[in-house]
Amino acid sequence: MSLSHDAIRQRLGEASARLQELEIFGEIESTNSYLMQRSGPPPGQVRVAATDNQTAGRGRHGRTWQSPPGSGLCLSLSYSFASQPRHLSALTLSVGLAVINALKEQEVEGVQLKWPNDLIAMDSKLGGILTEAQSRAGGAVSVVTGIGLNLDLSNYRGLELDRNQARPVIDVKSHADFVPDINALTSSVIRAVSQLLVDYETSGFEQFRDQWQQHDWLCGRALTIQIAQRQMAGVGAGVADDGALLVDTPEAGLQRITSGTVIAGDMARVIS
Repeated sequence: MSLSHDAIRQRLGEASARLQELEIFGEIESTNSYLMQRSGPPPGQVRVAATDNQTAGRGRHGRTWQSPPGSGLCLSLSYSFASQPRHLSALTLSVGLAVINALKEQEVEGVQLKWPNDLIAMDSKLGGILTEAQSRAGGAVSVVTGIGLNLDLSNYRGLELDRNQARPVIDVKSHADFVPDINALTSSVIRAVSQLLVDYETSGFEQFRDQWQQHDWLCGRALTIQIAQRQMAGVGAGVADDGALLVDTPEAGLQRITSGTVIAGDMARVIS
């Protein structure tokens, strides 16, 4: 089933009051790039661009996000904060929780989060999130958060969504044994993420930390973190109140990671 403007709006319920604009594209280079080129909506409102055929999707650090026609959902939401919220850099983590809740609403369970922006199912990459921010006049901040979800890759076996990652990819169909109605799923994502953005403005990431750690795929795993020209090894130990990754290392104890590439191994005993 293809994306339908009317079918999505009909399912939004009360969340439709926050939706300033919804645009559906049969094909687009990048929903994030499209919304970043436009002005942000008024505070409290969201602007949405969605497609099932994104030809030049982007991930972190300039990586590509491949989304062949009809294989998934690519959706971006633009939102304006009246002033910069606390821990804006951790917004991507919280958006991941909103997407998990939207998937649960569509009876897709068992999805986890890999710091800072991956959705994981069956130890494989189910989707990703990219959040970009722009400062506005008067202290306002506009953000565009893009969500890519693999729904059905059965016609694209062997696809590497991120050529810089060795981790295998998975789709919802393989994980849950069915593909949810794409319009119902899109409505669920819009509702969950738009509410998350409103809530985030109040107190930042702290209110979501405990829930995030319930879905933390890295916790207890042996990790290698690439930071600039050096590597750090340790065991995932959760996240801090500001969204920083916590890593227990044998040499220096608990360390905070705010940026870098994380490679996860098998579950390991937490270093004491």
